[in-house]
Amino acid sequence: MTEQQQTPATAAPTDGTAAAPSAGTQVTEQLAAEPDTAPVEGLAATETPTTPQGGPVAPKDRRVLRAVLRWTAVVTVFAALGAGTAYGIAGMERTDVPGLATESDGRWAYPEITRPPLPSGSPSPFDTKNWAQAHYADLRALLLPAPEGATDDKTLRGADGWLPTKDFLNVFESKEDRDDVGQLLTDHGLRHIAARGWTTPDGTGTRVYLLQFDTGTVADDIYGELTTYGAPLHAVRGAAEAEFDDTYPTAADFDSMSVMRYSYDEVKPYGAEQLRQAYLRAGDVVAVVLQSRKGTAAAVPFQQTVTLQSQLLG
Repeated sequence: MTEQQQTPATAAPTDGTAAAPSAGTQVTEQLAAEPDTAPVEGLAATETPTTPQGGPVAPKDRRVLRAVLRWTAVVTVFAALGAGTAYGIAGMERTDVPGLATESDGRWAYPEITRPPLPSGSPSPFDTKNWAQAHYADLRALLLPAPEGATDDKTLRGADGWLPTKDFLNVFESKEDRDDVGQLLTDHGLRHIAARGWTTPDGTGTRVYLLQFDTGTVADDIYGELTTYGAPLHAVRGAAEAEFDDTYPTAADFDSMSVMRYSYDEVKPYGAEQLRQAYLRAGDVVAVVLQSRKGTAAAVPFQQTVTLQSQLLG
């Protein structure tokens, strides 16, 4: 309530005669008894208020004090409620909080992925000084580790971690394809193959093969002999016919400038298993990733595996 509203009509006589002292005393008593006197209709907003005789009164200050006390109480209540809510949410699992639930999308729990150290003075494969795009780190250390809970495929370990070429060639279905790929590897000067495989508790089997050549140019040539946009050029066991997987999200790719990828899916109807496959080319290395499962093979673990292996090679 404004100070204009506190001034009674008798405080501003209109006949030019000053108000009697007794009237001032009456006004003071009235204001003290009725601090919330209603405003006089028609009183101009710019009119200067007259201070009653007998000293000023402060009903406005008391109203402000009451308002401050009320708001202090409200803030205290809401602060207590907010603290209790925050404590309750902090004590809940994320999946129990509406709007924050993040159920598993099928990704596997891999150990921490780190690239192996380079020999002293050796550049990374995509360093501008590394014209051959060579991986100087141990190829075996560039293999993606198995996820938690998976069973290791000991048949892919090879001698000292190097897989014989004939064992890699067994991934292809026909003898003709095995012979053709074997000759391509010989002609392109294959240096060695590192491989790793595992089976997860849900029955999904994964095999990763890393083939290393002398230079990135040679690896790119062999990559072109194994793949096309539409389908792989040599059928692997378990997928007599495959096609380019156009549902594979490009956002899952690590770095298209350093790692090239072709991913394929088995053409329906599937056999006993669905098989997914990907071919990668990163510098002097060509990688083959195969993943299969009885019935159907989930897309997310496959994409995750390909992405993580790409990161190690990139």
